[in-house]
Amino acid sequence: MDSLNKSLQLFTLAANVNLYDAPTGDRLATQGAAARFLWAPAPQPAQPTARLYVQLAEDEYWGWLDPSDYPKLQPATTPYQPIPCDRATVVSAIEAIIEFCEAARRVPHEYLWGGTVAPHYDCSGLIQASFASQGIWLPRDAYQQEAFTTPIAPRGATIDEVLPKLERGDLIFFGAKEKATHVALYLGEGYYLHSSGKECGRNGIGVDTLLPSADPVGTAYRQQFRGAGRVESSYLPMPNFCAF
Repeated sequence: MDSLNKSLQLFTLAANVNLYDAPTGDRLATQGAAARFLWAPAPQPAQPTARLYVQLAEDEYWGWLDPSDYPKLQPATTPYQPIPCDRATVVSAIEAIIEFCEAARRVPHEYLWGGTVAPHYDCSGLIQASFASQGIWLPRDAYQQEAFTTPIAPRGATIDEVLPKLERGDLIFFGAKEKATHVALYLGEGYYLHSSGKECGRNGIGVDTLLPSADPVGTAYRQQFRGAGRVESSYLPMPNFCAF
C-alpha cells in the first residue's frame, strides 16, 4: 500500500468529472464532484491520449478518468483530512439529508447508472451524495454501504420484524441473497425514498413503501428486501491515503 501511495499524487477537482469502469467504453463507474480529492498517477502525460486509473480519496473508489478531464485536476495544496463523526452527529443531520433527497426529487432528472452528481443519480449515488452534503461520507456502492452500516436486525429477518426497529434516516437494502444491489433512505411509517432504474423502477427518485400495496414498483422491491442498516459514523479511508 505504501508503494502504491508513493506512485500517486493528490489532486482536487476544479469541476465535476466522470469516472468509467474500463479503459474504453461509456459505462460509468461513478462521478467526482467539484472540490473532491482524487489520487492520480504523477506526473501526467503532457499530451494524454488514454484514460488514467484514479482513486477518489473520500470513499477510496477507483475508476478511469478520460483525457478530456485531465485539465480539471489541480494539485492539492493541503492533504485530505477526513473528519470523524459519531451517531449523534448523524442524527442531527438526518432531516437535512432527507431534504437534500427531496430537493433532488423536485428538479427534472432521470436515473443514471454511476451517477453521484446532480441532477442524475443512481441508488447508492443519491444516498452517498445526500450524506456527503452534511460532511458524512459513506462507501460508494449499495453492497459496500450495507457492510458499513450497523444491521438493524439479523440477516434474514422479515420486513415485519425489521419495520418496528427502523428509524428515520436508516438505509434499506434490496437485492439477491448473495449481495445488495439497491439501497433506499427510510422516511418513516413504512415509506422510503430511492432512485430506481428505468426497467423495474421509476427512472429517477421516488417514494415507495415496504408495506403490501398494489403498486408494481413497491411490490417488486418488497420481494427483494434484504434488510436495513443504521449509519453510525463517517467512512474513514486507510491512513496511507489521507496524506501526500
